[in-house]
Amino acid sequence: MIGKADSGHGLPGHVHEATPDGVSWYQTNKGRLVLVTGACLAIAWTASLLWPAAAHWLFVAACLIGVVPVARRAFAAASAGMPFTIEMLMTIAATGALFIGAAEEAALVVFLFAVGEVLEGVAADRARASIRALGDLVPKTAIIEENGATRQVDAAALAIGQILLVRPGDRIAADGEITDGVSGIDESPVTGESVPKTKGVGEPVFAGSVNREAALRVRVSKAAEDNTIARIIRLVEEAQEARAPTERFIDRFSRIYMPAIVGLALLVAFLPPLAFGGEWSVWIYRALALLLIGCPCALVISVPAAIAASLSTGARQGLLMKGGVVIEAAAKTGIVAFDKTGTLTAGRPRVTEILAFGQSEHDVVAWAAAVETGSSHPLAMAIIDRAKADAIPVRAASQATAIAGQGVTGVLDGVAIFVGAPRHAVKRARFDDQANAAVERLEAEGKTVAAVIANGSLAGLIALRDEPREDAAAGVAELKELGVRSVMLTGDNARTGAAIAGALGMACKAELMPDDKVAAIKSLASEAPVMMVGDGINDAPALAAAGVGIAMGSGTDVALETADGAVLKSRVRDVAAMIRLARATMSNIRVNIAIALGLKAVFLVTSVFGYTGLWVAILADTGATVIVTANALRLLRFKAGQA
Repeated sequence: MIGKADSGHGLPGHVHEATPDGVSWYQTNKGRLVLVTGACLAIAWTASLLWPAAAHWLFVAACLIGVVPVARRAFAAASAGMPFTIEMLMTIAATGALFIGAAEEAALVVFLFAVGEVLEGVAADRARASIRALGDLVPKTAIIEENGATRQVDAAALAIGQILLVRPGDRIAADGEITDGVSGIDESPVTGESVPKTKGVGEPVFAGSVNREAALRVRVSKAAEDNTIARIIRLVEEAQEARAPTERFIDRFSRIYMPAIVGLALLVAFLPPLAFGGEWSVWIYRALALLLIGCPCALVISVPAAIAASLSTGARQGLLMKGGVVIEAAAKTGIVAFDKTGTLTAGRPRVTEILAFGQSEHDVVAWAAAVETGSSHPLAMAIIDRAKADAIPVRAASQATAIAGQGVTGVLDGVAIFVGAPRHAVKRARFDDQANAAVERLEAEGKTVAAVIANGSLAGLIALRDEPREDAAAGVAELKELGVRSVMLTGDNARTGAAIAGALGMACKAELMPDDKVAAIKSLASEAPVMMVGDGINDAPALAAAGVGIAMGSGTDVALETADGAVLKSRVRDVAAMIRLARATMSNIRVNIAIALGLKAVFLVTSVFGYTGLWVAILADTGATVIVTANALRLLRFKAGQA
């Protein structure tokens, strides 16, 4: 949140804490200070018309009432080793104004400062509210089914394994798995995808999504504090604490800038009277105005305000980025490297052809399914689905072992089995001309081929095809419009990779082992900053090696925790949307910095030469802060995707 991320701005007392739910601005301490100081100021102005002799002392009282809480925060910061804060500058300026007889301006300055504080807090709360609203999407109660009876319980108390009854129109109260029923599920609160998905027994559902069509029974798989929406909220809040390089630079700059402003104000106050015979009251007044306008409040808040708004907007649109560092890196992306299976393709391949060599197709499928049992890899699932479709019993092989980047091995009924890519299988069994020709034909058709080796001999080939996602070509085209190159990095064979990459209009590097993908990422990084997009599991080394690692996946643990960010809709177009949002954020930050520094430069000069007084100085400072915050909040309405 802004308050947490805003380190330089968030010195003791100046952090804009989140306003509790149901509490209006005028019920907060800072809100009450505005009302009290405003009332005192109004009374003093009225008295100046009716009882001029007492007006001065009423303005003094109004100033003191308003400045005491500010002074208390200033001295708390000073005692913590941070003397140069906006509260300290405010306290010195108001007190100094009283001593030189400018009580009316001192009271007005205190009031405007309090108003600015409230406005900043209200603006900050708007950024927080967009994320807090996600939590409200999870229902407070749920209906559980036990022993044939149902009862309503607190959703926060749901336990893993309980069965929920979800009626049509109900929001699902927990992450879980459907045990009975088929219905259309609106997952827009989680993924941002507005089109409902039809889901049935065995498929996952997410807390906060809406059951649109028929009654479902759902087994709870995650506790309330660990459901998908809770993790998204936690991720965004943690991301807002990850400070961007620009923010860290401005924070360091402010720590030098603040003492410099204090030193300049002292020179303005003492040098003209001592060296040139200037009037003390005039130059002290100008020095006090300089102190107020010199506060870097707007400059320091310009970055975290934009980052917080951007993270909130991204979360609502299914684009998660873990902090300002990721946003800055994503904005600089020049090359996007994609994994193929499950990223550019739907990740749901199906078996299209089975070729047996000296064995029956039944045995080829049975052996392959045996070693793939228990695997969640899309190709493994496709083989198992084919076995079930052909009514072939699926028995788990013993000694099943996955060989990274090559395939899987196991033993079934004394038969040693290997299933993997032909280029690795040829090291384990002889491929004759017929087999080689078959492999070449299938791969030229854009199919993935799994060779099945039984006791050292080629038993058969299984061809699978995983079609590109519907939006893959459009996503690659959008990246090209942004000036970003796309490259496919796949462990699949060169012919299959080239067939899919060619259809999508992108380059391809194929037959890559996990360490080859890392080497490819490093090679590409020498040309331009690289973003890697993968499924977050077998692509972990490449995701870590890239400047930015983005995981595909609808709210899975891996998608949320492995990479630097995630596209929850699992849409290729959302990669371009993420870059678009990151670039808009950095543009917003640059505008904010220009506004903050520009206004400071103008009013620093006018304050020194006496053209602007105390109340104009504080109004300029508060105004600049509100302007940059409001500009940052424009990102809350930013639409990252294209129609």
